Amino acid sequence: MAITPPAPPVHPVYVIGGGPGGLAVAAALRARGVRAVVLEKSEAVGASWRAHYDRLRLHTTRRLSALPGLKIPRSSGRWVARADVVRYLETYAEKHELEIVTGVEVHRIERDGAEWVLHATGGRRLTGRAVVVATGYNHTPHLPEWPGRSTYDGEFVHARAYRNPGPYEGRDVLVVGIGNTGAEIAADLADGGAARVRLAVRTVPHLVRRTTLGWPAQRSGILVRRLPVAVVDGMGALLARFAAPDLTAHGLPRPDKGLATRQREGAIPVQDVGLVDAVRAGKVEVVAAVEGFEGGEVLLADGSRIAPDAVIAATGYRRALEPLLGHLDVLDGRGLPVAHGARSPREAPGLYFTGFTNPISGMFREMALDAERIARRIARTKTG
Repeated sequence: MAITPPAPPVHPVYVIGGGPGGLAVAAALRARGVRAVVLEKSEAVGASWRAHYDRLRLHTTRRLSALPGLKIPRSSGRWVARADVVRYLETYAEKHELEIVTGVEVHRIERDGAEWVLHATGGRRLTGRAVVVATGYNHTPHLPEWPGRSTYDGEFVHARAYRNPGPYEGRDVLVVGIGNTGAEIAADLADGGAARVRLAVRTVPHLVRRTTLGWPAQRSGILVRRLPVAVVDGMGALLARFAAPDLTAHGLPRPDKGLATRQREGAIPVQDVGLVDAVRAGKVEVVAAVEGFEGGEVLLADGSRIAPDAVIAATGYRRALEPLLGHLDVLDGRGLPVAHGARSPREAPGLYFTGFTNPISGMFREMALDAERIARRIARTKTG
């Protein structure tokens, strides 16, 4: 009698990263009967959110920020606080009974025929039918190569190390960078008792109100995100004349590029959560961009020198994907994936990315949509 050979093992889909994007994909896959294993290098889900500053809240509304299969509790309010986001992600993983392995970092991904091999902590060699990379848009702190920074003898930290204004009470602080993080930290310091707060600005951002007459900026972002750039630039300029304050007298003139043009370049608008009032009241002083350091002084682009007690660099993050998969030719010149969501790079079928855009329509919302699309694609593809 002929013996039927055993069927080859069906390898799981590996999701790299236990943040909101990775958890959402894993839940969407599980709902379709596909085994997904989340690999998280830290000891708990939502590691990035655990590390953010205390004051942080989602800049998108609770209703438009939920991941597939679980609403954010109404008790979290309209603008969900950092600690509540962490609790939500923990609850999300439990509710969907996700298979999560913590303390495991993937160092390299390689293609092996129709499958993928992941080289991870402890010499692990994991084989998956597909791989979803969800390591996050804000992965590795970035610091510009300012002249003299390595020998600067003043207190200097990246914004990732900032938690609250307590350690800076009564001190002179320079915040470098006016993205959402820098703007909010500057306002937090001004409210929290810092003696002097200066904000170094290189490129003036678009400042938008979080809500206008109860209408959240996120909904406007959703409505216009697929319109032509020129149209959105024009609409943004018109709206700014009526809804956005003119801070030219305080060192923040109107931006010289349109809102959508700047977003295409990777810069989203800064939502005002206290900066405008702090600037108007003189609690936050706008100064020129940082050009370098010398001894205990900071050199600014206008030729002036200042000597703050502490410098907080809100200078952004890098995706840091090159060590993981730079050899696969799936990254563009900025280190971002050439394909996103349900599309795999042409050279790497079965490899997916989520959470590597910074859309004006809201990152949580877009990751939720990506999760469903990726899960549908993987579920109907035999080999991922």
